[in-house]
Amino acid sequence: MASPEIDALTQALSRLPGLGPRSARRAVLHLLKKRESAMEPLLRALEAVNDRLVTCAVCGNVDTVDPCGICVDPRRDARALCVVEDVADLWALDKSRLFPGRFHVLGGRLSALEGIRPEDLGIDSLIARVEQGGIDEVVLAMNATLEGQTTAHYLAERLERFPVRLTQLAHGVPVGGELDYLDEGTLAQALRARRPVG
Repeated sequence: MASPEIDALTQALSRLPGLGPRSARRAVLHLLKKRESAMEPLLRALEAVNDRLVTCAVCGNVDTVDPCGICVDPRRDARALCVVEDVADLWALDKSRLFPGRFHVLGGRLSALEGIRPEDLGIDSLIARVEQGGIDEVVLAMNATLEGQTTAHYLAERLERFPVRLTQLAHGVPVGGELDYLDEGTLAQALRARRPVG
C-alpha cells in the first residue's frame, strides 16, 4: 500500500491526458526508482515553467516569455496569419514547419451547446491585428467539426471587409486513407472540394 503522498501523485498524474490509473502508477514507480535522474529534473522543469508561464499578449500562445518566441521571430512572415482554435493546434502546425507566418489562438470555438459566444474567444483581438494592416493572408485553420466550421464561417464574415486573402485548410481524404474506411462526412467534404487533375 502506498503512502498518501505517493497515492496523491499517482492520482494527479492519472488526470493528465493519455494517462490512466495504470500508466500513472507505472510512471510514479519509474520516478521513485530513478529519483535523481528522473524525478528531480522533472520537478525542476515543472517549477521553472510554473514560475514563468505566461500567455502571449499578441497571439495567445503559451510560453515563458511575452511576446512569445514565435511572435518575435524575425524569420516569420508577418504578412501571413494562421488562426487556430487552441494552443495544441498552434504547436502541431508549428512543429510541421510548413507554415512560415505567425499565429493567432482563439482559445476555443463557437458552440451554442456549450454557451461559447464570439465575445468569449479572441476574435476581437484577431480583428484588431488585421485592422492594423500589414497582413495579406489569413488562414482559417479550424478543426473539421461542425463547431470549427461554424467558427470559420463567422470569422470569414467578420474579416471580409479587410483587403486580405482568406483561405482555410483543405479537408477530405487524408494521405494514405482508404475510401472504404472513411466516414460519410469526410467523403462528402472530399467530393465538394474536388479539383481538376493536372
